[in-house]
Amino acid sequence: MLGVLSDRGPDSAGFAVYGDPHPKRIKLTLRVAGGLGDAEALFGDMESALAFPAEFVIRDSHAVLSIPVSVEAAVRVWLSENRPDIRIVGTGRRMELFKEVGWPKEVADRFGLSAMSGTHAIGHTRMATESSVTTDGAHPFSTGSDQCLVHNGSLSNHNDVRRKLRHEGLTFETDNDSEVAAGYLTWRMREGASLRQALETSLDDLDGFYTFVVGTETGFAVLRDPIACKPAVMAETRDYVAFGSEYRALAGLPGVQHARMFEPEPATIYAWERD
Repeated sequence: MLGVLSDRGPDSAGFAVYGDPHPKRIKLTLRVAGGLGDAEALFGDMESALAFPAEFVIRDSHAVLSIPVSVEAAVRVWLSENRPDIRIVGTGRRMELFKEVGWPKEVADRFGLSAMSGTHAIGHTRMATESSVTTDGAHPFSTGSDQCLVHNGSLSNHNDVRRKLRHEGLTFETDNDSEVAAGYLTWRMREGASLRQALETSLDDLDGFYTFVVGTETGFAVLRDPIACKPAVMAETRDYVAFGSEYRALAGLPGVQHARMFEPEPATIYAWERD
């Protein structure tokens, strides 16, 4: 699906995959420019310093580190003090998040996307608008546990919203407006709102033209702005639900000829959850 849309913006691509959780562990997806180097030595030093068992899988420039939930805060501090060059691009019980600069098919092949499995996934290929063409500026953006967002469009008030969210304790890695949208939803949900409630208030608080696709541990949601000037189409079958900014991204899906095809309505929240 991402490869079909390469001509929209082949500068970068990324995806978040929601796989099986471990009841007492959490996964941190880590990235460092140029690769992690000797990962066994790195994570061995971390294990020795913090006295906990770590498991990890290397995927190209990223590593998925599985740790006990109880030591997450300590691991974050250790990384910031000992390897400040490492970025934590995603966190969650189920979510693994990968993104890089390059053609979508090449990025997918580098990370082995075809061999991954899960209940749902959120992917994006983009043309840089609000930020430079860098891996940090690629989608998806994740600012909360098992939460990610991709965005087609542009927000006009993201600088103002970013300042307000920083006062609420959120941090941002880029100047990308999509990261602000992700942070806004994270903040609202930390305040006790459901994803649907957070998306409802975003219609008033986030100004611009956009289509959001948001992934969570239990499913995903789609929201278009009240004007809905950005294209969007969905396919729904008994076996799957798929979203694309253009129909051609969906045309190769199995059984799509029997799917219920529809265009999401403006300012309307669509959400699906796994069984």
